[in-house]
Amino acid sequence: MIGEVTGIRRIRMLYLQLLYRCNFECLHCFHGKRLQHADGFTMEEAINLLTLMREQYGTEAVTLLGGEPFVYRDLARVVRYAKREPGMRVDICTNGYRIERRLTEIAPDLDLLRVSLEGIGSTNDHVRKFGSYQSALGALDIARGLGVRTGATLTVTARNIDEVLPLARILQHYGVEQLKLHSLRPVGNAADHPELFVADAAAYRRFREQLKTADLTIEVIVDEDLSEQGAPGISASSVDPTRIERIEADPRGALTMSCKAVGRDSHAFWYDKFADCITYRPSAIDELALAVPDVVYARV
Repeated sequence: MIGEVTGIRRIRMLYLQLLYRCNFECLHCFHGKRLQHADGFTMEEAINLLTLMREQYGTEAVTLLGGEPFVYRDLARVVRYAKREPGMRVDICTNGYRIERRLTEIAPDLDLLRVSLEGIGSTNDHVRKFGSYQSALGALDIARGLGVRTGATLTVTARNIDEVLPLARILQHYGVEQLKLHSLRPVGNAADHPELFVADAAAYRRFREQLKTADLTIEVIVDEDLSEQGAPGISASSVDPTRIERIEADPRGALTMSCKAVGRDSHAFWYDKFADCITYRPSAIDELALAVPDVVYARV
């Protein structure tokens, strides 16, 4: 159905939000009140969607997230199923809180563990949960011992923008390969916390200059909205209109192609869990009607 409407034939990665439930209530979470909802994929539904994406769109990678994926009962079974697909890459994005036992269980089938952090020590814990910083570092240390490659994500806010560089150096010590920096968007819980937004866009230039001149071994990937001018336009001639990098499925089955539309209920497509197919439900505010661009990422 996506191909018939948009011409898109290949989707490289599926971001699969297994459930809304989480053991945190982060101040910036784009899910907002939906964290209290019971929606989620059953193991069979998750496997069916993975199979559909593989067969119809050539999907070659899946990132499992939530909510918190490590509180999903059938996480290990979904990971093992995905890894049985030839060449399928399996990543997990987690808060890293008390995941040691389950991480050990799935480590042989995991390509990358990506842990979310929002600064150093109390800066992180204020946004996330008391004790979450040390728990996240502990998870990274255990992953390294298990031979699992690691990455980290951080959403840049007014509170942590000055800690990005020192955090990158700490993450290097734990063997983290990549730090991915996201722009904060006014959806979900973030809409109720305007103090988190960076008021002076020049601060983006300063922190990017610090990263460029620092002697870092960790790869830093930046959302280009984290700049004084915002993300640059993309030339249509440089983009293959038949391919996209990713699509995100929320626990209800809503499918979103642009990160900038995630959390806004701007989806035009749904995965029908009962019929095991993708349906098109257009509206005047969906991401196609509004021509919502995707996020542009670049290496620092």
